Amino acid sequence: MPTIGTYLLVGAVAAVVTFAVTPLVRRLAMRIGWVYEPNERTVHTKPLPDVGGIALFIGFVTAFGLSRLMDSFDTIYARNSEQWGVLIAAAIMVLVGLVDDVRDISAPAKVAGTVLAGAVLVGFGVTMFLFRLPFLGVTYLSDDWVPLVTVLWVLGMSQAINLIDGLDGLAAGIVAIGAFSFFLYSQHLSGEGLLFEPNLGPLIAIITVGVCVGFLPHNFNPAKIFMGDSGALLLGLLMAVSTSVVGGREQADAVGDSAGQAFFFLAPLFIPLVILGVPILDTLWAIVRRARSGKGLATADKGHLHHRLMEMGHGQRRSVLILWGWTALLSAFVLYPVITNSGVSYIPVGAAMLALALYTVLHPQIRRQRGA
Repeated sequence: MPTIGTYLLVGAVAAVVTFAVTPLVRRLAMRIGWVYEPNERTVHTKPLPDVGGIALFIGFVTAFGLSRLMDSFDTIYARNSEQWGVLIAAAIMVLVGLVDDVRDISAPAKVAGTVLAGAVLVGFGVTMFLFRLPFLGVTYLSDDWVPLVTVLWVLGMSQAINLIDGLDGLAAGIVAIGAFSFFLYSQHLSGEGLLFEPNLGPLIAIITVGVCVGFLPHNFNPAKIFMGDSGALLLGLLMAVSTSVVGGREQADAVGDSAGQAFFFLAPLFIPLVILGVPILDTLWAIVRRARSGKGLATADKGHLHHRLMEMGHGQRRSVLILWGWTALLSAFVLYPVITNSGVSYIPVGAAMLALALYTVLHPQIRRQRGA
């Protein structure tokens, strides 16, 4: 099986290629006029290209193709058609997002495109086999349920990433942290012999990290380009694929010894939900907020977590760094007992969470604004 070094090499190629092609995509978009105009919801004041998803896709395809040429990944690709399903589904998501970035399409049309991508994944077998609910045992998915679960998983992940993409570098950073955390989790699972092999999930996760890291220098405040819906939908799909084929294919008869190991076996599909807790919480709150106000779920507003942080007085960069910090701490919260096998000892993580919460509400600039 591929070593961690081999995986990191593929991720590094994804980062370098994405970093190199993003300025080219930016110039092309400016020349054609594929830009996002400022409005009452945006925090930028001048038109900027919003088709960064093209660069992310190029980086993904290049790294994916490189891995296919490497002997280390032969066990993953041999007699396996799943990679074609991922590529086709990714292309569909990028195309749907790109059309929306350039011309604007309706929410039902975007949902239909996402459903089509999910159907492609199902057709090529890129699905979860089972899921384990804490204290309720293992539930195997029947053929009737697999398509629905796969499509809902893709819809949920892509919508969560799309909604959190509201500040420069926010979505790319959160996905990079979350994907790398899940890559570490999948490597631990594989090292313990508890993952159905061959498995495409760790490779997709590390490539996702690479394309986000390569894109961030161009996207962090002040951004030179946005990822747009094409990028957000692509990253949502990649996270959905990696989490489902890892968390939904763990060995069903595994039994843990320590407290951390027991948690590890109980919650393989809950771990990515916690790691991506910031965008998922933002999505759930957006649904509740819009339902209470009688607005459609696709209606844009300025009630997201990042908007609220800025209303408190945090600037763009500090708001982004705060939400990155919460993603990293949530990742540490669920991975600490898993990887260390040392039992559930959350004092360091809890102290860091408390410190970040106090920093968020008691920052000197926030106190000055309240005083004013």
